[in-house]
Amino acid sequence: MAAGWLLAAAALAAVEVSAVEVSTPEEMFVENGTDAKLPCTFTSVEVISSAASVSWSFQPEGAATRISFFYYFNGRSYPGKDLPFKDRITWTGDLNKKDASISISNMQFRDNGTYICDVKNPPDIVVKPGEIRVRVVEKDSLPAFPIAMVAGIVIGTVTGLTPLISIVVCLVIRKNNSKKRYSGAQSFTRS
Repeated sequence: MAAGWLLAAAALAAVEVSAVEVSTPEEMFVENGTDAKLPCTFTSVEVISSAASVSWSFQPEGAATRISFFYYFNGRSYPGKDLPFKDRITWTGDLNKKDASISISNMQFRDNGTYICDVKNPPDIVVKPGEIRVRVVEKDSLPAFPIAMVAGIVIGTVTGLTPLISIVVCLVIRKNNSKKRYSGAQSFTRS
């Protein structure tokens, strides 16, 4: 009996269990009334099988409990029907590309909180689901990233490089002017 138990324990120890690693951004800002894509990607050493599944839950800001609101399994999505996200969730992921993303339309201030993406791909297990802290802000309050950022970088570069180039040019000119040719000692005779 003991030998059989040891053999079974050894067989279980030989089975390698690895983890599904889930990646999400830590924080996102979304304008009120717009659509938001919540990105969630994962890695798994196992082939993506028909047993793979994705579940999304939401923890409202200040709340202690999570609300499950979306489930994806076997090529079908199952959005919740009686939740704050009713008729606003769209599956945008592709499990074969290790993408478990969703979109939520018409984001509202009540949607502020933490969104949790949990991926299972048996026999891989999840060590830690991905969490995104979403901040819904007034429409038109987000900075125009590309234009303002590019302008700031250009202005900063120009104002920073101009003095540096001037200093280098001055040093080169000074070095060239300070080189005097030595023609040897001249002797003066006294009479």
